[in-house]
Formats: sequence, C-alpha cells, structure tokens
Amino acid sequence: MADRPAVPDLPDLPVVEALDALRAALIDGTSAVLVAPPGAGKTTVVPLALLDQPWLGDQRIVMLEPRRLATRAAARRMSTTTRTPIGALVGYQTRDEREITSTTRIEVVTEGVLTRRLQNDPELPGVGAVIFDEVHERNLTTDIGLALTLDSAAQLRPDLRIIAMSATPDTEGLARLLDGPVISSEGRTYPIDVRWLPRSPGRSSGAPKKGRPRPKQQRGPDRIEPDVVAAVLQALSDDEGDVLVFLPGIGEIRRTERMLQDTLGPNIDVYPLAGALTLAEQDQALAPSPPGRRRVVLSTDIAETSLTVDGVRIVIDSGLAREPRFDPRSGMTRLTTVATSRASAEQRAGRAGRTEPGTAYRLWGKLEHGTRTRHRSPEILQADLAGFALELAAWGAPDDLQFIDPPPAGALAQARDLLTNLYALDQDDQTITPLGRKMLGLPVHPRLARMIAVDQSPLACAIAALVDERDIFRGRPDDVPTDLALRVGVISGARGHDLADRGAVHRLRDRAADLARRARLPFDRGALHPDRAGAVLLLAYPDRLAALRRGAQYQLRGGSTAFLPAKDSLADEQFIVAADLDGKRDKARIRLAAAVDADDVIANFGPDITEQRTITWNTDRNDLSETIERRLGSIRLGSRTDRPAAGEATTAALLDRVRTTELRVLGWTPTAISLRERVTFLNANVGDPWPDWSVTTLLGSLDTWLGPYLPGARGRSDLEQLDLTTVLRSQLPWPEGAQLDDLAPAALALPTGRTAPIDYSGEQPTASVRVQDLFGSTTHPHAGGRPIRLELLSPADRPIQVTADLPGFWAGSWTEVRKEMAGRYPKHRWPDDPAGAAPKRMKDR
Repeated sequence: MADRPAVPDLPDLPVVEALDALRAALIDGTSAVLVAPPGAGKTTVVPLALLDQPWLGDQRIVMLEPRRLATRAAARRMSTTTRTPIGALVGYQTRDEREITSTTRIEVVTEGVLTRRLQNDPELPGVGAVIFDEVHERNLTTDIGLALTLDSAAQLRPDLRIIAMSATPDTEGLARLLDGPVISSEGRTYPIDVRWLPRSPGRSSGAPKKGRPRPKQQRGPDRIEPDVVAAVLQALSDDEGDVLVFLPGIGEIRRTERMLQDTLGPNIDVYPLAGALTLAEQDQALAPSPPGRRRVVLSTDIAETSLTVDGVRIVIDSGLAREPRFDPRSGMTRLTTVATSRASAEQRAGRAGRTEPGTAYRLWGKLEHGTRTRHRSPEILQADLAGFALELAAWGAPDDLQFIDPPPAGALAQARDLLTNLYALDQDDQTITPLGRKMLGLPVHPRLARMIAVDQSPLACAIAALVDERDIFRGRPDDVPTDLALRVGVISGARGHDLADRGAVHRLRDRAADLARRARLPFDRGALHPDRAGAVLLLAYPDRLAALRRGAQYQLRGGSTAFLPAKDSLADEQFIVAADLDGKRDKARIRLAAAVDADDVIANFGPDITEQRTITWNTDRNDLSETIERRLGSIRLGSRTDRPAAGEATTAALLDRVRTTELRVLGWTPTAISLRERVTFLNANVGDPWPDWSVTTLLGSLDTWLGPYLPGARGRSDLEQLDLTTVLRSQLPWPEGAQLDDLAPAALALPTGRTAPIDYSGEQPTASVRVQDLFGSTTHPHAGGRPIRLELLSPADRPIQVTADLPGFWAGSWTEVRKEMAGRYPKHRWPDDPAGAAPKRMKDR
C-alpha cells in the first residue's frame, strides 16, 4: 500500500527487549504468549512492532482489550506514538464508538466486538493477527473470543497469528492451549515501599494520625471510604508525587471524592477514573498534573494493568474489587465486591514504581495478605453461563471448542436449560433458534435480550435497563418499594417519587435509549406504560412467576416460596413476577417485582398450563368427587369440584374406598351376606375348590372380582346398588359351584314344608327352628359334612334346647321338654314319639 503511513521508531520501553523473540516465534509458528509486567509497554509497542512483518502483508491487526476505557486509551497512545490521528493507522471500536477507516491497520476493540465479528464471519477476512491483551484477567468474553479464534484458525485460517499477552507469569494453561512459546519481558520497575494499614475499629472511624486533618464521617460501619481518605491524607503528607487510589466501584469513588473535596487543600485535584465516566472525565484523570499541583486519582481496577496513569508515585489499595459472580437473586451475573488476589495487589503496587521509587499503602495486614488467593479466579468458573452458552450454540460446534479452563458441566447445563425455557435453544437438539440469534445482538443478559426481542417495545428496553443497572430508588432496602411499575413511571416522566435519584434516572433513560437503538426500536418515553411492566418482565423471568398463597406469601413456579412485606403495594396482588429475590431459596424476600394479570399468564403460558385431576372421597358429601386444578408448574391457578366421569381413575378411586371401608361401603344384602358365609364355610371345612372369601382375601383381590363390574360407576350409589350376589357367584369355580346349594344350602327344609335360614357365620352352621316343625324327622340335618346346630324354639319362638343330635334329643330330653311345653301351650299337639308323629304341614293348618 503506497499510501500507508510510515511507522516511526518504537518507544524505548522494557518490552522492546522481547520483540526479536516474539517476531521469530511468529515467523516459525502462528502463536505465542508474551508475559510482561504492567508498564512494560506491551499494549503500545507490540502491535506497532508487528506491522512490518512479512506474514502480515497488507492485513490488519486486531487487538482485544477487556474494557472500553483501556480500548480508547491504547488506541490513543499508539496514535500519539505514531503521530497519526485516531482512525488512520490506529483505530478503535467499542460497544458505543467506532473510529476505524479504510486505512486503519491496527484495530483496538473490546472483547464483545471480536465475538460479534467472528459470529458474523468466522474467517475474519483481512485480519492477519489477533492479539489478546490482559488475558490474565480471565474474563469470560476473552475465553469465548480466544476459543472461537482458535477454532477459526484450525478450520479456516491456518495462517492467522494469535498472540496472548499477560501481566502475570501464570501462563501454563494458556501456553498449552495456544501450543506456542512463552516469551518473557522482565520490565523495569523501581523499588516500592509497601506500607500496611490494616483496618481496625479506630481506623474504620476514619481517624488519621495525630495532627492530621480528620475526614468527614460517612454512614455505615463497613464503609471503606473513611479508611481510604485517612490513608490519602497520610500519603500526601509523608510522600511525594501523585496518588492513585484503587476502589471497587463508582459508588465508592464518588463517596470518597466528596469526602476528599471537603478535606484537601486548594492545590490538590481529585479525579475519578472508571469505565462509566465520560471520555472527557477519563482523559482528565489520565493527564499529568500541571506544575505545582498534585492529584489524587480514584480508580477502579481499570488502572491495574490496562492503563498508564502518568506521574503516580503513591498507590493506595483498598484491597477490594468488583468481579462478576452469578447472582441467584436476579438469575444473572452481577458485579460483586471481593477481596483482591495477591497478584492483583502486586500489579497495583507496581504502578507506584514506574519511573522512580514509590510507595504503596495496603488497607489490610500482612497476615491477611498471606491468606488471599494467589491469582484472580477465572470468570468462567463462577459466573452465569447463559450468554456463554448462547454464543457456543450460535457458533455451531460447542463441544469442539478449547478453553484454558473448561466450563463447569453443571453450570453449563443449567444455562442451557434456561435458554431452552427462553426458547433461545431448540428443546430437542439444543441448536440456536431464530429468536436466540436475535438475542445475540443485544448487550444484555439473555433473559433481558429475550424480553426486548419478543416484545419489541421501548418499555422492554426501559425494564432491561432498570433490572440490569443499579436501582434508581435510594434508601434502606427494606424501605424501598418493590413495584417495578413505580420505577417505569419515574423513567417515563409520568410520575415522581421521593426515593428516586435524579442522576440515576437520567442514566437509566440513556441506557434504555441505547438498547432501543441497538434493537432498532424508537425510544419514546410516552410509550412506557407502567401497567404493562409485569407482562413484559414475564418474558425475561418466566420461571419467576409467583402466585399469592396467604398473607403476602407467594408460591413461585419452580416450587420455592417467597414473601413481601405486608405493607408493600404488591402484597395483595394475585400474580407477580419477581426479578430480584433476596435470601434463602426456600423463603426469599422479593426485592423487585411487577404485578401480572391472569390473562397475561394464560397468554404467555397457555400450552404449559395443565389440568390436574384428583379424585377423592368427599367426607362431607360421603361420596366420590373430582377436583380439577389448573396448574403452571408449582403454581395453582384455580380449581373446581364436580362429580367424576366414569373411567379408570374413577374405578380406582372407588376400589380404594372399598378397601378403606373394608367392604362395608358395598350394598350387602342378606342374600349376599349368606352367600359369602356359605362359601367361607365350605372353604374352611371342605377346602378346594371353594375360594377363601374372608375380608382380607377379598380386599387383596378387589381388582379381580369387583373391578370388572365397576365400568360406568361414578360414586357411592353405584357401589350400594351393585348386585353382590351375582358378582360373588360369578367367582365360584365351575362346575363345582353348581353344588353349592346342595353342600351348604341357604335354608333348612323342614317336614312341615317350612324352611329355616341357616347361619354360617360361626364355627358351626346354625338354624333356629320351632320344635313342632321337626316332628317326623328321624335324622339330624347336615351341611358341608357337618351337623347343623339346631336351636329349638317354643311356639312363642323362645329357646327350648340346642342340639346337634336330633334323634338323641327325641329319645332323651324330649320327655321333660314335652311336659313343660304341654303345660305352657295346652292347645298344641305334643306327641310322645315326635320322630314317628306325622308333621302338620302348612296346608293342614
């Protein structure tokens, strides 16, 4: 390219000593790992040093930075070094900015930009090298970008050079993954005096050393700001140079800034430095101090390795940082304040010894330092993997990708389950769906991306911003209302609220408008209707639908329970969707939610709503009843009770009732009772083939003998009307069953033509008979081979005698009985020889 800007001499920075080895490695191979400490100049020098390499030709170099601020700063520093404007030789691209032209040879981009490029065109046309800077930070997006780049190189671009640059020597896994040499640059640092200022009750109050100014107090016993201010005051008094303070986040930075402005003298400037600040604020913090002035730069860990802050000789390290962690409260990854690693502490301290000897104050003790982790834990091992899993699905070969640390199988499976429930992955083969591809282009968690992609409204963008960012309401957590719709109203401008932070509201509006722009939606604050907040939020949290149970207690769709304070405005809503749950899984406090109409529930989950039918015995009605309950997961949407229809379930319920009552619910007529007793008698005295019809046996075989007679039955009346005699007779063996009446007759035929029922319920069959009806009987009656026990009665049916030997009775006791009966009943005939007497038949009476 004839019009290519000339590359000037490289600046004299420590990394220059490693350039020859790096160039040689990339001529002999396609990958290398460069290790150089913070301040060695690797970010500025390496891309420029590779521009004239023959393997690069006219292709471009793409360098990844983990943060937007570092991306802009790296591009500007290279532009300054080459004396070219931004966008000419060196350009950059972040989520919000693009300064790249047709002449750009070095493109500094944020990690997500590379991932999008790879997903759109895996071949990376026109790119000769990809440099991954600050890989020691082990961001999840770096791991994804590196894995996709390596796969692209293996499948499509064998000529692509891949360089990984790290500020720490912990590169074993990285070198194995890249299969390239590790090249080290020792760097040049000056001695650093490390001073330990462990926090204590005295120092936590913000009290500086004797004779030093006292900082203004800050609420909260766990605040780090008073200790930081005390350390700043001490350092400004005892040491020379500018001060770089490391704080975990923008909230701590702003609070410390206010406290310092109330305390410091007029010749000391205080500047914040964080990715969330404007470009002008960032430039101001990075610029050297004018002569005669000192500055205090309050920074997040952005200045740990990615940036150079000129003039700094003092570092004050809070020992805290914000790292991404999976937050079960919101179901997404959130930044969490954690103690920094020992490696981070060394990198931070090194910022004080860049140009001359410096001092590092650490707000913890030596003993605690030894207990801290050696290196930062990789994000892939502790963050929510939903977005990661979606990127893998979009790539199309997720199981073939290589990572320094493979994603935990359980977390990855959980992420894929969520994506399936969000309809971003196909349920059968786990491939990405058209909806999933729409979600990929939105820079929010897949939950919120799905909400925007499906609803296609400014309201969805506003809700995504409200859930993703810090709450616009300020105050004690228990005093802040739960209702998301209140916040939507404030964002729309339709209503105000005493707890709303004006600055946060403006930032949320800007964030919502940016999301709308990326989703190609118009952003009209007038279209933010609070009454739709629940319906829209439900698209992001279908698993967080909750139904009111009692007393502000809610049942979540997944089975767990949650609660609201009784006085909360949402506490009596029938259905809500919870975006933030705080506390134990089995009983969490709902922190952010919105009300949902029943119609919205049905509209969203119609195919998933099931009817659960339960047939039970209704004790109040003393009959069978069926409860038809509509359910969505663990949520009970409603129910009705009716008489059950005939069917297998009804039959089973009726049989259960028969078991529970031990047969008593059946319609036992005297005939049926007698039949069962007769067969039971024969079973005991004759044996096979007569069946055992005891209660225990009949209960054990209900399905066999009773079940076939219940189709069509629906309740108690059907059981009571069942002809048990017919049912039981059908169970008798054939042809033996036909002999039942001969072997065990139901009644005893008497000489007079009468009959007397025989009772088989005891050990011996028994019949109660008037003695006169037995006149003419010369033998004793039997049943089943056993004599029938005869209870002899008077004409008034009063017991006279019991006998199992009628001839013996006639020959013996009858004489005395006859005398007694003749005296009592003189009008009746009492023969001397009853066995020989002619019976008085019924027709003769």
